[in-house]
Amino acid sequence: MNEDSFVVRLGGSEGEARRMAGLLGEMLDMDAASVSVFEADRRWSVAIHCAAAPDLEALRALIVEIAGAEAAAGLEIEKLARQDWVAASLAGLSPVRAGRFFIHGAHDRARVPPNAVPIEVEAALAFGTGHHGTTRGCLLALDRLLKARRPRRVLDVGTGTGVLAIAAAKAARRPVLASDIDRQAARIARANARANGVGAFVETIQANGLRGRRFRERAPYDLLLANILLGPLQRLAVPVARLTAPGGCVVLSGLLAGQVNAALAAYRPQGLALARRLDLEGWATVVLTRRSRPRNAKAPRR
Repeated sequence: MNEDSFVVRLGGSEGEARRMAGLLGEMLDMDAASVSVFEADRRWSVAIHCAAAPDLEALRALIVEIAGAEAAAGLEIEKLARQDWVAASLAGLSPVRAGRFFIHGAHDRARVPPNAVPIEVEAALAFGTGHHGTTRGCLLALDRLLKARRPRRVLDVGTGTGVLAIAAAKAARRPVLASDIDRQAARIARANARANGVGAFVETIQANGLRGRRFRERAPYDLLLANILLGPLQRLAVPVARLTAPGGCVVLSGLLAGQVNAALAAYRPQGLALARRLDLEGWATVVLTRRSRPRNAKAPRR
């Protein structure tokens, strides 16, 4: 496929560039394959790889909204050959440690620490390499939950590259159902699960929402992971509650720190209570527990 690659250069420190990459990856309304951050010539850059040239005015307006006018004023866009993008993204992608989990590319296999749970994912494939605060927050929450108990069934909604599903399958050795609204993402997640040796544990499907028969057939879930955005999380509150087993846990992320109360307002009436909150890089991950079945909610059909 002959795709164009665009490097959006914003300058700033490594931390600022990583924060910008995360925000753009979550908020851009474009057909983007990946958003990453890397260092070249002693300058940190945010890279957007997309199938068509972005709307520059809309992009500048978005940067003003999330980073201020000064960052938008320094915006530069350079078109690169696709092979240059892949090389740059892989060269700048450092491994990520989140609890026992170690997320890395193939070029860093030799750096996996002893006793870590390695998850190999390439940067150029899709969103979700573990660098974003939402993914790291979910992995840290997952690590803590799995130390307390081993779930029988796991559901990962909006799986992306499949990092969370792979992590759960590797650490718990339990069946995981992973879904994504994007067919390509579901295909990538399936390939990543096989490459990480858990293809037999992870079933990946393309689905919009949670209404599909497969979700009901595998329910109830002792652990449900959903790293998406506030709007979809709010719309999924009722089906999430219905699919979660009594006493089960739900990990939600993709939330800006100021959006947590809005998310909780949708889930509390469904019998899901806040157990823990983790904030990273301006993003929040929340762990909810299923205390009781909400009124008028029917048990999933088996």
